[in-house]
Amino acid sequence: MKALNKETANKVTRPERIIQFGEGNFLRAFVDWIVYNMNEKADFNGDVVVVQPIENGMIDMLKKQDCLYHVNLQGLDKGEVVNSLTLVDVISRALNPYTENDAFMALADQEDIRFVISNTTEAGITFDPSCKLDDAPASSYPGKLTQLLYRRFLTFDGDKTKGLLIFPCELIFHNGAKLKETIYQYIQLWGLSDEFKTWFEEACGVYSTLVDRIVPGFPRKDIDAIKEKLQYDDNLVVQAEIFHLWVIEAPESIAKEFPADKAGLNVLFVPSEAPYHERKVTLLNGPHTVLSPVTYLSGVDIVRDACQHEVLSQYINQVMFGELMETLNLPKAELEQFGKDVLERFNNPFVDHAVTSIMLNSFPKFETRDLPGLKVYLERTGELPKGLVLGLAAIVTYYKGGTRADGAPIAPNDAPEIVDLLQKLWATGDTQKVAEGVLAATFIWNEDLNLIPGLTAALKADLDSIQANGMLETVKAMLK
Repeated sequence: MKALNKETANKVTRPERIIQFGEGNFLRAFVDWIVYNMNEKADFNGDVVVVQPIENGMIDMLKKQDCLYHVNLQGLDKGEVVNSLTLVDVISRALNPYTENDAFMALADQEDIRFVISNTTEAGITFDPSCKLDDAPASSYPGKLTQLLYRRFLTFDGDKTKGLLIFPCELIFHNGAKLKETIYQYIQLWGLSDEFKTWFEEACGVYSTLVDRIVPGFPRKDIDAIKEKLQYDDNLVVQAEIFHLWVIEAPESIAKEFPADKAGLNVLFVPSEAPYHERKVTLLNGPHTVLSPVTYLSGVDIVRDACQHEVLSQYINQVMFGELMETLNLPKAELEQFGKDVLERFNNPFVDHAVTSIMLNSFPKFETRDLPGLKVYLERTGELPKGLVLGLAAIVTYYKGGTRADGAPIAPNDAPEIVDLLQKLWATGDTQKVAEGVLAATFIWNEDLNLIPGLTAALKADLDSIQANGMLETVKAMLK
């Protein structure tokens, strides 16, 4: 078995056009895979320089393999099982700015650099007032980026053709606006010139993005078989699902510079990411939140098995296509295709997604993912969405604790005040009090949900049915 490096595998040298803050599994299986496909299919002709955003990371592992690694895509593509391996060769260099700060700052002087992409976790886009302009480097990611931008402004004497296009991938709604706001804070803190501020505003662009791809990461249980198949000792293999979506809130002119569409990739340049954020939260996260307790209390443990269950599959379809989809405002055909893609993801034969792993903090999740849809559905149809109400009843029942019919444990995991409230309500033995008490918990909902017409009675009816007949029979009755 060969070592994986540029001596044993073909590695093309291209112009360095992208600075990437972050070297983790997600960026390598998502952004760098996308850049690879743009090089192969759209003549993008660009390489990526990876910058380690924190002091300790994976840079040394990347360097050991000359920044080469394989992406292992697994899942269903239009019903067909896919399990592919692709050698990604787009990372030209990997830098640690804490030990290679001169090389990091010199990136600002390279004419071909055009894009900055990041995924530094939700905590990465923060303002640290202790950062100084002459730190080597600034501790925060926005601080490092501001240092780099200012160096570029000075190097090219304010040339507005040398601005950078910045795509943050952190899982924050309107991440671009947040990053831009933080850069302005550093401009003010460090007393940088009005000329630089104007250059940043007019020559650069910071664009909000939405990213979506499940990336399990390093395939520990499969790695020996993968290495045998590759005949390379690749210790940076990263597994990911087939589905990918990158929504970038930017004008079409930016799309021409980043030609992902020509490579057949699911990368969308749109006027606003908000509808796509809402679509993802509503049609992926929303069904997840309610199917999990319904599925578990029905005696099924894995999301895929629920999707293939005679009764539970109908419930999932009812919630997704019959209820939540009716609350969104994007074109119906587009929503239906996204829904079908979500079901393929739920059905991934390579991922045993335990429903109990989804049920952490179920009440706050229902509040953000399902409650808005419940209200809109009621407003538009004059009726409560029965599947969503049953999902809420299943969450309430799950938080009762105890054991499932087959003896499997029921162990709710949420904020102590929520768990305590549910235990006290269930101790009354009165489902009317349970329903009223849960819906009245303004510290969960920020309002009294008993005021939603019919909800208290519907929730109580479902709770009674689950207690008397079991979860699965209650689902069957709802579907009739």
